[in-house]
Amino acid sequence: MKKILISIGLVALSAVLLFSFKVSPPKKNKRPNIIFIMSDDHAYQAISAYDNRLTQTPNIDRIAKEGMLFSNACVTNSICAPSRAVILTGKHSHINGKVDNYFPFDTTNVTFPQILQANGYQTAMFGKLHFGNNPKGFDEFKILPEQGHYYNPDFITKKEGKTQVKGYVTDIITDMTLNWLKNQRDDDKPFFLAYLHKAPHREWLPAERHYKEFTQKTFPEPSTLFDNYEGRGRAAKEQEMTLMHHMTWGGDSKIKPENIDKLGIKENHWTDKMLYKSNLARMDATQRKAWDETYDKVNDDFVSKFPKMTEKDQLKWRYQRYMQDYLGCIASVDEGVGKVLDFLKQNGLDENTIVVYTSDQGFYLGEHGWFDKRFIYDESFKTPLLIKWPKVIKAGSRNSQMVQNLDFAQTFLEAAGIKAPADMQGESLVPIFKGQGKNFRDAAYYHFYEYPSIHMVKRHYGIVTENFKLIHFYHDIDEWELYDRRKDKNELKNVYNALAYAKIREEMHKKLTALRIKYKDSEQLDKMYIEKYKELEKKGAIFK
Repeated sequence: MKKILISIGLVALSAVLLFSFKVSPPKKNKRPNIIFIMSDDHAYQAISAYDNRLTQTPNIDRIAKEGMLFSNACVTNSICAPSRAVILTGKHSHINGKVDNYFPFDTTNVTFPQILQANGYQTAMFGKLHFGNNPKGFDEFKILPEQGHYYNPDFITKKEGKTQVKGYVTDIITDMTLNWLKNQRDDDKPFFLAYLHKAPHREWLPAERHYKEFTQKTFPEPSTLFDNYEGRGRAAKEQEMTLMHHMTWGGDSKIKPENIDKLGIKENHWTDKMLYKSNLARMDATQRKAWDETYDKVNDDFVSKFPKMTEKDQLKWRYQRYMQDYLGCIASVDEGVGKVLDFLKQNGLDENTIVVYTSDQGFYLGEHGWFDKRFIYDESFKTPLLIKWPKVIKAGSRNSQMVQNLDFAQTFLEAAGIKAPADMQGESLVPIFKGQGKNFRDAAYYHFYEYPSIHMVKRHYGIVTENFKLIHFYHDIDEWELYDRRKDKNELKNVYNALAYAKIREEMHKKLTALRIKYKDSEQLDKMYIEKYKELEKKGAIFK
């Protein structure tokens, strides 16, 4: 009974809080529309506005050309569902409760779409949410269950229940978004639209039009592809996210199970062959025929070369296979973004619409021999962020300040003229948009929890400024790392114990302590989440 009363009380409190943030809406068309475009695991290195060596993304680049590119945008916790929870609530993971992909989201949290909706915004979400089947604060939604599928995906909808849609997921999400803009949008209301892509999440199945092209391409290798992790501690050495030893041959590299057996290749994970079969099982006969026509050639070429391959040759081959499918997935995302931008311009909506392009976190594209994310190291920690808002943001501008996904909620609320709840922990980016962000935060706080689990990246927290990075790896180890971001772009040398950095180390420790206090994080919370995680392990709920 006590638990029931507490639950009722929390729900009632949420309702009171939500009501308290209602304001008298300004006159029609004064408040900006907001389109929040987010892909899943889209590395900033794979956007040509940031770096054009790997691929071209002309449509995503348009947002930077017409607005602002952030070169130090980052996340608070580099993993899918927690990142999304931070974005929706404007609170760090240890506050909103979604510290990893296993812990449930605390549904008593008030999210910024709820507040926008309560203040007269029409709201819609299409694509990948990754947790929960009934997102609050949306007049319309069609979302993928959990990770979703690339081909012929299922959707959970607000009005029609669960349904399967034939086609390629990126194109379907784009079509749903455009249909809403064309046919369901209320012209008398400002809108918030979440346009959320599954791509380019693992296991990277591109659309037919792109895999035919991209499987023929060769991509430049990162300088750290053959990193041996000297100069760093156990965390970098003991992870399980290398292309060579942890990426699956079947699910990731698309080698047929029979060829894995034929060549005597040891599977890298118990899901290896299963993922190949389950992903392609979504395809209909026509889709599968087209897939086989291309990927049979990839397999045949690999089978002929494998007997003479050294381990170095195999790693180089696996990197190319990875990039072909990963970047092929991004090509469809870029096309979809272009269609939405074109619609806004053609229908006179672009002048009063904020458009954001970002990802739920960064991603490794072979740097340090890795794929995936989780670490506070740059490729994982940093995320693409491009924002345009005509007449407010200067076209073609760039910003290097430490902005975070924590900041979206307060940014959107301020742009809409709504006072943010006092318990939100981010900072509005609106002053930066207007060129008035001189005193914006000088350091970002980060905390990763999901260990021991798949990829085996150890628990750690840290602080990052434009020039330095201090990290504490804890739980089954106790190690500190310090990196000079100015001199060591690839973060190859831990200078924590170097005499030349003694003063910097002391200053960074003070900043870290202050941020832990500011954001209400602590050793007590660390221990609590470790114990709760152990309970999930005992129940067999952790994926390894």
